[in-house]
Amino acid sequence: MGAGPVTAVLVVLAILVTLLAAAAGASVRILREYERAVVFRLGRLIGEKGPGIVLLIPAIDRMVRVDLRTVTLDIPPQDLITRDNVSAKVNAVAYFRVVDAVRATIEVERFRTATFQIAQTTLRSVLGKADLDALLSERERLNEHLQQIIDDHTDPWGVKVTTVEIKDVVIPSSMQRAMARQAEAERERRAKVINAEGEFQAAGRLFDAAEVIGGNPAALQLRYLQTLIEVGGSENSTIVFPLPIDLLKPLLGPSSGDDAERKPHRSQMAGDQLEPAAEPSQRLDASRSPGGLPSARPVERSPQG
Repeated sequence: MGAGPVTAVLVVLAILVTLLAAAAGASVRILREYERAVVFRLGRLIGEKGPGIVLLIPAIDRMVRVDLRTVTLDIPPQDLITRDNVSAKVNAVAYFRVVDAVRATIEVERFRTATFQIAQTTLRSVLGKADLDALLSERERLNEHLQQIIDDHTDPWGVKVTTVEIKDVVIPSSMQRAMARQAEAERERRAKVINAEGEFQAAGRLFDAAEVIGGNPAALQLRYLQTLIEVGGSENSTIVFPLPIDLLKPLLGPSSGDDAERKPHRSQMAGDQLEPAAEPSQRLDASRSPGGLPSARPVERSPQG
C-alpha cells in the first residue's frame, strides 16, 4: 500500500509541472528586433512592448504582434482615362512601414489591406487628372504627388508611406503609332532647322572669304590650285571641273619679246587698211549734154586732192 500514495504524489507533481509549463508558455513571448507587441488586458490597452521577452498573464492578457519592416505593395494595372481622353493602364509599386504599432492596431482593421485600397483609388484619381504627355514625361512629379496624398490618408493609422513609383504605362497601339509619327516629325523639323542654321552660318563665312580673296587675285588662283589637288586625290570618281579662262590669263600673259614681234605686224595691218584709201577714186561729174540729157564723165583725182 506504500507504493500507491507515492504514485499519486508523482502524478500530481507531473500535472503541476505540466500546468506550470503551459502557463509559462502562455505568459512568455519573445519578440524579434523588428517586431512590437500591443498588449490588451481584459480588453483594455496596456501599451506597446518589445523587442525581447514579454510577460503576459495567462487568460487575461492578449497580445497583437506588429511587424515594423518596410512592406512592398504591388499595385496591379489600373484602367484610367487621362484628362485629354486617352485610355491607359498604369501599375505602380508603393513602400510603407508601420511607425506606430498602437495606432496601426486600434485605428484601422488590417492596415495592409486598407493601405492597398487607398493606394489603388489614389492612383486612378491622380493620374486621371493628368495629360498623357505629363504621365509619360513627368513621372517624378506625379510620384511625389501620389506619395504625399497616400501618406496623408495613412498617417492617422500610424503607417508611413515612403515611396510610390509608377512602373509602367500601357497605351493603345494606335496611340503609340500616332506618337511615333509625331516624334518623327519633330525630329525632321529639328533637322531642317539645324541644316538651315548651318547654311546661314556657312554663307556668312563664305561671304567673308570672298571679301578676303577678292582683294588679291593671286589668292583666287592659289585656292583654285588647292581645289585641283583635293579633286586629284580621289581615285574612284570622275569629276568634271569647269576651267574659267580668266583664271589662266595671269599665267599665260604675253612676254616683252612677244610684244616686240607683234608690233610690226600690227603696223603692217594698219598700212594694209590705209592702202585702198590712197588709190585714185573716180566719180561721176554730172553735166548736161546739148540735148538736155545728163552725161557722166570720169574725173581723176590726185592722191593729194
